[in-house]
Amino acid sequence: MRNNRFRLRNILIPALLIPALLVTVLFGAFMPTARAAKGEVYVIKASGTINPGLAEYLIRNMEKANREGAACVVMELDTPGGLALSMRSIVMAMLSMEIPVVVYVSPSGARAASAGVMITLAADIAAMAPGTNMGAAHPVNLGQGKMDDTMADKVVNDMVAYTKSIAEKRGRNSEWAEKAVRESVSVTEKEAMDLKVIDLVAENLDDLLEKIDGRELKDKGVLHTKGVGRVVLTEGFRDKILKTLSDPNIAYILMMIGLAGIYFELSHPGAIFPGVIGAISLILAFYAFQTLPVNYAGLLLIAVAIVLFILEMKVTSYGLLSLGGIIALFLGSLMLFEGTAPGMRLSWQVLIPTVVMISGFFVAVAGLVFRAQISKPKTGDKGLIGEVGVAKSRLWPEGKVFVHGELWNAVADQTIEPGTRVCVVGVDGLTLRVEQVG
Repeated sequence: MRNNRFRLRNILIPALLIPALLVTVLFGAFMPTARAAKGEVYVIKASGTINPGLAEYLIRNMEKANREGAACVVMELDTPGGLALSMRSIVMAMLSMEIPVVVYVSPSGARAASAGVMITLAADIAAMAPGTNMGAAHPVNLGQGKMDDTMADKVVNDMVAYTKSIAEKRGRNSEWAEKAVRESVSVTEKEAMDLKVIDLVAENLDDLLEKIDGRELKDKGVLHTKGVGRVVLTEGFRDKILKTLSDPNIAYILMMIGLAGIYFELSHPGAIFPGVIGAISLILAFYAFQTLPVNYAGLLLIAVAIVLFILEMKVTSYGLLSLGGIIALFLGSLMLFEGTAPGMRLSWQVLIPTVVMISGFFVAVAGLVFRAQISKPKTGDKGLIGEVGVAKSRLWPEGKVFVHGELWNAVADQTIEPGTRVCVVGVDGLTLRVEQVG
């Protein structure tokens, strides 16, 4: 009997444990989905020019929020615009997100101009803070020379079709979107609300999360944002470096430092430090040029300027080569980043001081090299010629003289008495040829 009870217990315990384990596994499997529906709100700060550095930062953090099952991701946007390619990368990432993406133009005084318009239109929910504006999305020419009318029309029509398709996908005013591209129109937050360009106006982030709570989005369910936790995603060290390098002013300064360092190393071999700094700066500058619209005519003019500065050390031009180098450097710097896109132009406050300092540096180094070439030798046989000393013994014709802190054997064409000042006129091995001074 005891054996039967023992066997029964051994059968019943596994039989009861198996269903309990299945319930636990199934419950655990559904838990992440429940948490994702009521997850935290991820907040991303997006300010400054739309460039590859900012695009990589935004896309990576949106994907992070998507993987971690956030309730939604809020992009606080403040941008003057930027590169179309970077904007398209951001928009593609937004449209592929499984979680809602909210674009909030804030704080007061912020704007979503140019490329920022497309990013705002691509959001599941578009909002603006009081005192903000958006618009002026007409495409501009960046560093490719002046376009003819046919090419300009193609670019505009392509951007119009792209912007309208985004607006229609999100159920927003596509007519205004077309005007923003063709006519560069801009609207305030109230006008944008009346024109159905955005979904709401919110005073701050708290007000935004309260107003969008309970909204149902197509294919993304109902938003639960009221009273939930927030995760603020900030730029890391790498993001800040990439974003900084994408600034044309920084890229230009790095290029100038690089050229100056290499130039100094070539003109003064063995200095090492200027060459190392110059090489690193040039590599960083070339990396930045890959992400920026560069006019290669400007680069060629800057290269010509460097060649002219180097020739100044080899050819006696009485400053004409240096003058040509300064002119070429200024024109090349002026042409390096063309266009009217905000943040994609070289600032005059950077251009003028940099050209003046770099030109002054090149001219100064060339001057030092020229002076070294024409200066009297200080050492060796040639360095002794012209030195003045004193006869220590009678020269008739041979004797001893004290020159340059040393006692030398010397010969003279005339008799010279001890104590007489003599001048070295030649060197024959270890014997000086001297003449009486005066």
